[in-house]
Amino acid sequence: MMLTKNLSLAEVVKSATAIKFGLKNEPNEKQLANLVTIAENVFQPLRKHFGVPIMVTSGFRGQALNDIIHGSPTSQHCKGQALDLDAHYFGKITNAEIFHYIKDFLNYDQLIWEFGNDEEPAWIHVSYVSEEENRKEALVAYKGHNRITKYKPF
Repeated sequence: MMLTKNLSLAEVVKSATAIKFGLKNEPNEKQLANLVTIAENVFQPLRKHFGVPIMVTSGFRGQALNDIIHGSPTSQHCKGQALDLDAHYFGKITNAEIFHYIKDFLNYDQLIWEFGNDEEPAWIHVSYVSEEENRKEALVAYKGHNRITKYKPF
């Protein structure tokens, strides 16, 4: 099933961890509707603008998968509202370009510059709830004391 012209459901539910543990990582109807919404409002506009493939490294996570990877109990990935994107797989554009395009031109809930350095994040986390509910919160993730992940405003 295609969520949009350039993003399939298979791409957003694929998980090596789920395969390893024999988990079905399948969204329910509400989660699927949320995946379509983020695909239409974030992924497809990115794909259209840059005209190159963009890798989804983490999309939907069922609760069992989220528990195994020690994801946040409130993760928007579990609701089908978040994607982690990485341009490095194809090398045509940079993660920084993706981040700045989303920040400057698209509506989003959270946008996170995930680790990396000041010039290039290791990957981008983006979430989308709805036109009305999106917070447009841009953050930078970094490792604080004892390697605990912390966030600061971008």
